[in-house]
Amino acid sequence: MTEVVTNTAQEQEKTFSLQRQESGVAHLVMDVKTDSMNTLKAEFADEIAQVLKEIRQDDAIVGLVLVSGKADSFVAGADVHMLANCNSAAEATALSRQGQMIFDQLENLTIPVVAAVHGACLGGGLELAMACHAIVCSDSSKTTLGLPEVQLGLLPGGGGTQRLPKRVGLQKALDMMLTGKQLRAKQALKAGLVTDVVPNSILVATAEKLALSGKVKPKARKVSLMAKLLEGNSIGRSILFTQATKAVLSQTKGNYPAPLKIIDCVRAGVEQAPSKGYQVEADHFGQLVMSDVSAQLRQVFFATTDMKKEQGVEGVVPEKINNVAVLGGGLMGGGIAFVTATKAKLPVRIKDISHQGISAAMKYGYDILHKKVKRRFMRHSEMQSQLALITGTTEYQGFKQADMVVEAVFEDLALKQNMVLEIESHCQEQTIFASNTSSLPIGKIAEKALRPENVIGLHYFSPVDKMPLVEIIPHEKTSDQTISTTVAFAKKQGKTPIVVKDKAGFYVNRILAPYMNEAAILLLEGCSIEALDKAMVNFGFPVGPMQLLDEVGIDIGAKIGPILQADLGERFAPPAAFAKLIDDGRLGKKNQKGFYQYKSKSKKKLVDESVYGVLGLTVSNTSVTEAQVERCIYMMLNEAARCLDEDIIRNARDGDIGAIFGIGFPPFLGGPFQYMDKIGAATLVSKLTQWQAEFGERFTPADVLIKMAEHGESFYNA
Repeated sequence: MTEVVTNTAQEQEKTFSLQRQESGVAHLVMDVKTDSMNTLKAEFADEIAQVLKEIRQDDAIVGLVLVSGKADSFVAGADVHMLANCNSAAEATALSRQGQMIFDQLENLTIPVVAAVHGACLGGGLELAMACHAIVCSDSSKTTLGLPEVQLGLLPGGGGTQRLPKRVGLQKALDMMLTGKQLRAKQALKAGLVTDVVPNSILVATAEKLALSGKVKPKARKVSLMAKLLEGNSIGRSILFTQATKAVLSQTKGNYPAPLKIIDCVRAGVEQAPSKGYQVEADHFGQLVMSDVSAQLRQVFFATTDMKKEQGVEGVVPEKINNVAVLGGGLMGGGIAFVTATKAKLPVRIKDISHQGISAAMKYGYDILHKKVKRRFMRHSEMQSQLALITGTTEYQGFKQADMVVEAVFEDLALKQNMVLEIESHCQEQTIFASNTSSLPIGKIAEKALRPENVIGLHYFSPVDKMPLVEIIPHEKTSDQTISTTVAFAKKQGKTPIVVKDKAGFYVNRILAPYMNEAAILLLEGCSIEALDKAMVNFGFPVGPMQLLDEVGIDIGAKIGPILQADLGERFAPPAAFAKLIDDGRLGKKNQKGFYQYKSKSKKKLVDESVYGVLGLTVSNTSVTEAQVERCIYMMLNEAARCLDEDIIRNARDGDIGAIFGIGFPPFLGGPFQYMDKIGAATLVSKLTQWQAEFGERFTPADVLIKMAEHGESFYNA
C-alpha cells in the first residue's frame, strides 16, 4: 500500500515515526537511527507520548500497526546502560513506572493495535508488543520472543510480569520469566503469546488486515485439565507458587534474588488488584537494579558485548575461513565439527585413524540435531543440510582446501608435533594449525614446524556445544594474522574467545587446578564427597569439585597435574593418594566408575562409598565450614592474580569472563577479579598468610596482591 504522507527531514531524525496508509491504518515505525538494533531508552518517553497523543486526536486513523525500521530485528529490549544512571532504588522504580504508563497508554487506545514482529523481540521489546492488542510474527528462524531480564539479575519492569500470565497462563509465564527462555514463532503461537505466524513477506499486510478486521482479541489457547485445576482457583495457585519457589531455591541456592521477586510480582497481580501487581513490579525492579548481584551480571553482559567487537590483534583484519578440517573424531572432535557446521555454517572434514572415530564424531552432531527435530525446534530438512556440511575420511583427502585445521587428538606431544608436519605437507602454505590442547605448551607443539607462524592453540571446553569459552594461545612465533583469524573463527562458532599466554595450564586450567587440589586435600582431611560438592554448589558453582573431576575425567586431571607442577612449582602438586584412583580403574563418568555411582536408578546423584576405601579414608566431617570453602576459593583467586601479573591474560575483564564461561565461577560474583575487589586485597593477603603458617607454602600470597594491599589498590580501579 502507498503512503499518503511522506516524512519530513525532522521526522526522519526521530525514533518513532507515524506513516499513514490509504486504508486508514497507520504504521508506527520504531527505528533507533544510531544503533544497529532497536532498544528502548528513557529519553524516548516524551516522543512516544507525543505520537500517542497525535494518534488519539486523529479520527482518520482506524488501526495501528507497530513495526520496526530494522531489517532483521524488532526490539532487542531496553537499553541496559541507562540503569547505571540510577543512583537509588526510587529512581529505578520511577523508570519502571514511566515504562508501565506509556505501555498502558498504548494498550488503552480505542483503535485496534497490532505488533508486527520479525527478529528479536526481547525484554522491553516483548513488553511493548504485549501492550498491543494482538501480535503477529514472522516464521523466520531469526524471530524469538522472551523476557530474559532474570539473566541480568532483573525482572521485566514494563508490565511484563502482569501481561505475560494473561496471555500464556501462569505456568508458562513463570517458566519463561524464571529461566529467560525464548520462544520461536511456532512455540509462541502454541503458547497463545501471538495471534498468527506468517512469512515475513506478508507480515505487515497480515497485521494491517487484522487491525482493519477489529478481531484483535488473543485466540483462546488450549488449557490442560491440570492447568485449569492449578490456575483456576486460589488453592491451586498457592500450590503452583509454592512449587515454583521451591524449584527456584533448589537451583539458585538463594544467591539470585530476581526469580523470587518475579514470583512475588505475578502472585500480587493474580491475587490482588491489577494496580497492586504493577506497583509491586516497579518496587521490586527498583530494588534489583541497585543490587550487587544485578550490577555484577550487567557487568558480565557489557564485558561479553565489548569482547564481540574486538579483534585478536588490533588493526589486523582476519582472513576469511571457507573450509575447516578436524583431526581426531570422538566427543571433542565431534563437538568442534558440530559448532563449525551449525554455528559457523562452514564445511568441515573430520580425519580419524578409524571409521569408528568418524562415526562417533558424526553421531555427536546427529544426536543433538535429532533432539531438536523431535521437539520441533527445527525441520528435518534443516537437520540434513547441516549434517551434510560434516564429512569424514581416514586419509588426508580433501585437506588441500582447508584454511584451518583444528587438532583434537590425544594429549601426547610427539603425536601433536607429527600432526603439524603432516598438515604442512597435505595443506596450503597459509593453512592455520590450531591445537585443542588443554595443557601442552603450544611453542613445543610448533617446535618442529616449517611454518610455526601458522601454529596456535585453540582450547575448547567440554561439552563443546554448550561451553561458551575458548582459550586462544599464540606462542612466540605465531603471527598476528593467525591470531586475528583464529579469534574471528571462534566467534563464528558462537564462542567467546580470550587470548592467553603460552604457559603451562594457560589460564582456566591453571586457576582451576589449585582449587581442585585444595578440595582433594579437604577430602583427605575427612570431609565427605557429598558435603564438599554441596558446599561449592551453595557457593555458586554449577557442580562441585569431585563431580567436576568425574565429568572431566580423573585420568585427565592426573595428566595435567604433573605438567603444571613441573613448570609452576610444588603448589600444583596433586595429592599422592589420588594415584590410587587410577590404579583402581576409576576414570570418572567416561567408564562409569569414579566418585559417584552411574548405574544407580536413583534420581539423586549418589556417592560411590567404596571410593573411601580405595583412598584409605574414614569420613569425619559431613559438613564443610565457611573457612574450608574459602581455602579452595582463595587458592583460585591467588592464582588468578598471578596470571594477570604474569600477563597470562590481557586484563582483569578477560580473567573474569574466562573463569565464568570456562569453569562456571559464580556469575553473580562477577568473576575472580571483581570478587577480589569486593573482598579487598588486604583481607585476601591476611587470610592467605594465616593459612600459609597453618597449612604450608601453597597459600603464599601472590606478590601482586601484597603490593595492592600495601597501596590500597584494586584490579578494576587500578
